[in-house]
Amino acid sequence: MITKGTKICIVGLGLLGGSYAQKLSLLGFNVSAVDKNMESIEYALKMHYIQNGSNDPSLVKDADLVIFGLYPMALVKWLKENQHYLKKGCICTDVTGIKQMLIEKIKPFLRLDINFIFAHPMCGKEFSGVENSDPRIFKDANFIIIKNDNIVAMQTIEQLANILGFAQVSYLNAQKHDEMIAFLSQLTHVIAVCLMNCKDDEDLKKYTGDSFRDLTRIAKINENLWYELFVENKDLLLKQMDEFMLTLNDFRVSLANEDETKIKSLFRQATKRRREFDNR
Repeated sequence: MITKGTKICIVGLGLLGGSYAQKLSLLGFNVSAVDKNMESIEYALKMHYIQNGSNDPSLVKDADLVIFGLYPMALVKWLKENQHYLKKGCICTDVTGIKQMLIEKIKPFLRLDINFIFAHPMCGKEFSGVENSDPRIFKDANFIIIKNDNIVAMQTIEQLANILGFAQVSYLNAQKHDEMIAFLSQLTHVIAVCLMNCKDDEDLKKYTGDSFRDLTRIAKINENLWYELFVENKDLLLKQMDEFMLTLNDFRVSLANEDETKIKSLFRQATKRRREFDNR
């Protein structure tokens, strides 16, 4: 379990890695970090998000808990090249938004004496980088842990989520995680991007209201990360896009036919389902 004596190392000081570091350091934990960009390390040191940092991956060698804040393929590459630095028996976790592909690529070569618990903090911002890190994003957010047979290690990552201040922790298998993420996260980003691209009018900003701003906030997107997430979860995302287009077309037909009964029924159903989010 995590104690104040636990040595924690974060690999990848982006938005999430930086937010983890900031919160853990504020709570008095011993936090170091590895990042290929020394400017990120220097910023985190200056802001006291970490106590030690380097672009040298060997810094992880003494860590009891290693948190990977890397993009999926970067994580695979890092482990292939640097897992020999990891301490025997250490617990590792990640923040990546896809799991099946990641686990399939890592499992064949991952050292057996490393306890890797895949996880996904369901939070973020439309800005990237350690300079935009903010542990307040954890408040009211969900945290997903991918189930495996290592009960103690899973409990440690659940403890980490509680320490960070997440509102709810859930356990899913990798398949179910990717299905849910395709709908809840990836499809919503597709919709936001399409909304911003479907009408080319430079005067839109003069007339827009809260509804459009709220719906399109996540259209300010990290193109490199989200391309990777979309492609590596392509089949499940395409399925969700197809189902959404069927629902949208059904609404279009109802509107064209002025089907008051059907449209109001859809309004009531949407309102009822959305209210469940407010009452959790």
